[in-house]
Amino acid sequence: MTRSLTSVLFGWYPYLCLTVFLLGSLLRYDREQYSWKSYSSQLLRRGQLRLGSNLFHVGILVIFLGHAGGLLTPLWLFEGLGISHGFKQGLAIVVGGAAGIACFVGIALLAHRRLFDARVRANSSFGDTAILLLLWAQLCLGLLTIPVSLQHMDGGEMVKFMGWAQGILTLDPGAAGLLAEVNPVFKLHLTLGMTLFVLFPFTRLVHVWSAPIWYLGRRGYQVVRARPVTKPAGE
Repeated sequence: MTRSLTSVLFGWYPYLCLTVFLLGSLLRYDREQYSWKSYSSQLLRRGQLRLGSNLFHVGILVIFLGHAGGLLTPLWLFEGLGISHGFKQGLAIVVGGAAGIACFVGIALLAHRRLFDARVRANSSFGDTAILLLLWAQLCLGLLTIPVSLQHMDGGEMVKFMGWAQGILTLDPGAAGLLAEVNPVFKLHLTLGMTLFVLFPFTRLVHVWSAPIWYLGRRGYQVVRARPVTKPAGE
C-alpha cells in the first residue's frame, strides 16, 4: 500500500500537476485576460501591506530560485565545480532558512491584514484567503524539514530529491522509488507543493506570469507628455 501510494503521489501526480499548471495558465490567459491581476487592496491599508508584501516576495523568490536551482542542476555540474553534497546541504539550510523566516513574517502580516481588517476582509474572496493560508502551511512544512535535514548533513537525502525531480523531467519510471524511505515531512511538503501548481491557474498567483521582466531590457525610456489644455471658444 505504501509503495503504491508513493508511486501515485511521486510518479504520476507530478505530471498531472504540470499539465494543469501549464494548460490552465495558457487557457486563463487566452480566455480571461481581465482576471489576470493581483487584485491589490493597497488603498484599504497600505502600511502593513508594504512590509508584509516585500518580506513575502523577497523570501518566496529566494526560496523558489533555490529550490529550482538545487533540484534541477545536474550532479555532475556540482561535482565539476568542487561543491560537495554536504556544503550544498548546509548552504540550503542557511539561505533557505533565512528566506523562509522572512517569508513567514511576511505571510503572517498579510494573513493578519486580510483576516482581521474588516474592509480588507470584505473585499477578499475565498480564494484569496485560502491560497494565502495554503502558502503559509507549505512554508511551515518547509521550515519543519530543517531539523530533519540537520540529521543528514552528508547531503545524501538532498541527492535523492535531486534525482527524483530530474527523473520526473526526463520521464524516468523509477524516479518515485527514490522517495520511498524519506521522512514523511518531506513527502507532505512535496505533495502540498505540487498541489499548489494545480491551484495556480485558478488563483491570483497567475499574476506571476505578468512580471515585467522585459522592462529591464528596454532600449529607451517612456516619454510622457502633458495633454495640451484647450480653452473653450470665446474666452
